[in-house]
Amino acid sequence: MTPKIRISDVAAIAGVSTATVSRALSTPERVGKDTREKVLKAVRATGYRINAAARDLRQRRAGSILILAPNLSNTFFSRIFAAIQEEASAAGLIVQISDSRIGREKLATLGHDGRADGIILLDGGLDPELVNGWRLPVIQLCEWNAAYDAPVLTVDNSAAAGLAVEHLAGLGHRNLLHIEGPEGNVLATTRRDGFLKAVGDAGIDSAVFEGDFTMESGARAAHRWAALDRRPTGVFCASDECAIGFISEAIRLGFDVPGDVSVVGFDDIEFADRFNPSLTTIHQPREAIGRTGAQYLIGMLSDDGTPTAPDYSIAAHLVTRVSTGPAPQ
Repeated sequence: MTPKIRISDVAAIAGVSTATVSRALSTPERVGKDTREKVLKAVRATGYRINAAARDLRQRRAGSILILAPNLSNTFFSRIFAAIQEEASAAGLIVQISDSRIGREKLATLGHDGRADGIILLDGGLDPELVNGWRLPVIQLCEWNAAYDAPVLTVDNSAAAGLAVEHLAGLGHRNLLHIEGPEGNVLATTRRDGFLKAVGDAGIDSAVFEGDFTMESGARAAHRWAALDRRPTGVFCASDECAIGFISEAIRLGFDVPGDVSVVGFDDIEFADRFNPSLTTIHQPREAIGRTGAQYLIGMLSDDGTPTAPDYSIAAHLVTRVSTGPAPQ
């Protein structure tokens, strides 16, 4: 499929900001003649659709999109939010962000109160009847629910878990532990299933501990792991925060990482490479997820018809750092 031309592509060729491109296309009287000509030349060179941003903005009731995510304090969301904001701003849209756990009554009003024109949903745990009752375009990012009548953009979590197992097995680890995410969460389920399939295919001994993506759950798992007679030498955590909690507590208990145990996280959050030891983890391309999701939703809001649906998954990859090493003898 031919890559979609973005407003940032036009901005790069014209040598101006995306906001300037948006103004040149939607309110050309606010832009100088020379700048306007640069933008139009770049538009012709790229094939960018000149009238999309201006027309879309005029036809929207609210001129804004809403992001719904659980636990806004989670650092994982920061780059997704920033990428969505950049794309929305370039299209002349305001971004609103809300915690998805604000209560059923408040959620039920979405799509009926006129405060937003579309929703980017990062929570797969809401009632499908409620979500499907929204009278707005919706796209699911990262988490998803098959019962929602909305397209999905995420990474292949199962395959990514397999990358973690492959990495640890390649270092000689033959007994692995997975600390999973919260019960019932679709990300936790697919990462656990990917782990179990990979260790099964590799003929590696394994165990699974319950968790909930938090540092606290990782610390609790470290105590449980330390009490085992035959401790797994490789640990794959369902999130970076869980991995950091496990490593911190294991070190406090007197173990060496990676000398005694190698640990892999999932997400590649901002301080994964600043933590000591720096964390080997599965990198999620959060900027790409946010940017692509925003572009898709903005396309849904235009009068040109719904664009081609995004791929169900975006490739994730392993980032190797200090927290993993050869299995102890």
